[in-house]
Amino acid sequence: MALTRVAIIGLSSSTANSWSSFAHLPYLLSPQGRLRYSIAALCNSSVSAARNAIKKYNLDPATKAYGSPEDLAKDKDIDLIVCCTRVDKHYDTILPSVKAGQNVFVEWPLANGLTEVEDLVEQAKKSGSRTIIGLQSRYAPIVHKVRELLSQGRVGKLVSSEVLSDGGETFYRSHVAPKMLYLTDLSLGGNFFHIGLGHLLDEVEFVLGDIQDVRSRLHTQHPTVEVRDRQTRKVLDTVQTNVPDLILLNGTLSPSDFVNQGATVHVRFRSGNPFPGEPSLTWLFTGDKGEILIRAEKDSTLGQFAYDGPVTVQVRDFATNKVEEVAWEWEGWQKELPMPAWNVGAGYEAYAKGDDIPSFDVALKRHQELDAILANWEGGKNRSL
Repeated sequence: MALTRVAIIGLSSSTANSWSSFAHLPYLLSPQGRLRYSIAALCNSSVSAARNAIKKYNLDPATKAYGSPEDLAKDKDIDLIVCCTRVDKHYDTILPSVKAGQNVFVEWPLANGLTEVEDLVEQAKKSGSRTIIGLQSRYAPIVHKVRELLSQGRVGKLVSSEVLSDGGETFYRSHVAPKMLYLTDLSLGGNFFHIGLGHLLDEVEFVLGDIQDVRSRLHTQHPTVEVRDRQTRKVLDTVQTNVPDLILLNGTLSPSDFVNQGATVHVRFRSGNPFPGEPSLTWLFTGDKGEILIRAEKDSTLGQFAYDGPVTVQVRDFATNKVEEVAWEWEGWQKELPMPAWNVGAGYEAYAKGDDIPSFDVALKRHQELDAILANWEGGKNRSL
C-alpha cells in the first residue's frame, strides 16, 4: 500500500513545544506511523523557516519546503495537508488547499468565526476535499468503552448526565504566558470558550447524541489576568480578558436506543485547577438501573492530557448497590508514543483505514452551537429566556 504523503503547516523550528511537534510528529515518525505515512513537505512563514524546521526535526532532506499556502496548494504530490497553526490563521493557511481539492486535516477550532467556517465547508464541498477536524476525544478508548457500556444497557435507559470540568493546566483562570495572550481575546477564536468548551461538547455529544433546548449562563469571574514568565513565574504585566471563565449549560438529549425520552444533561465548565483532592473531570451517567462514573484527575476532557494521571470508569448497579471498576486500555503502539500523540495517532490510523472520522461538517455544527451559546451572552451579560 502506498504511503500517504503529508504536508504539515505550522511545524516551527522556533517553538519546540508546539502542538504539531509533540502531538503529530511523534506518531508520523514512529514505526507505526511510517507504515502508513511519509512527511513530504513543510509549509511555514517562509521557505527558509520551513527548511530550518526540516533540519531541526531531522526530516528527510528531500522534504519539500514551502513559504506560502498558495504554493503548497499547487503540489499535486501531496495527499494530506495538516494545519497546526494558531486558530486565527487557520482560514488563510488552509483555504488554498481546500479550493485545490486537497484532503485536509485542521486542528479544532476549524477557524475564527462562523463566517470563515461556513466558507471552508462550502469550498470543500465544491472541490471534493476529504476533510478532518481535530476532535481527538472521539478516538480515546475510554470514550468507546463508555459508549459500549451504554449501548449494552448496563445502566438501563439513560435519564440524565452531569459533567463537571475544570480547565486545569491548559486554561488557568488568573494568569497567562506572554506567548499565549491570544487566550484572553474572545475575538481571536482560540481561547477557553472556543477551544475548551468545543472539545468538551463534542465529547459529550459523541457519546450521548445531540443536545437540544440548551440553556446557558456564562461569566467572566476573573476579568484581570496576570502575564507571567513560565520559568521565573514573575508577573510581567496585567491584561483584561473578555473570555468567559465559567460556563453553565443545561439541555435535553435526543432519545435513542439507550437514552430515555426527556433525558437531561448538565455541564459546568470553568477555567483553572479543581479544588485540591478533586478530579479535573467528573462525568456521571444516570440510568434507570444504575450509573456510570468517569473520573479524570488531570484534565478537563478525555482528549489529550487527562492520561497524565488516573482515569477510571466505574459502574454502579442500583439493585445490588455494588460498584465495579471497568478496565480499558491503549493499543501497544500508542504506549510507545508521548501522551499527546495517543489520540492524535488514533485519528491518523482511522483516516488511513477509511474509518468514520469527524469532518468539517461536524466542526460547523459545533461552531454553530458555540455561537448560539454566545448569543445569549450579548455584551457580556446573560439574557433572561
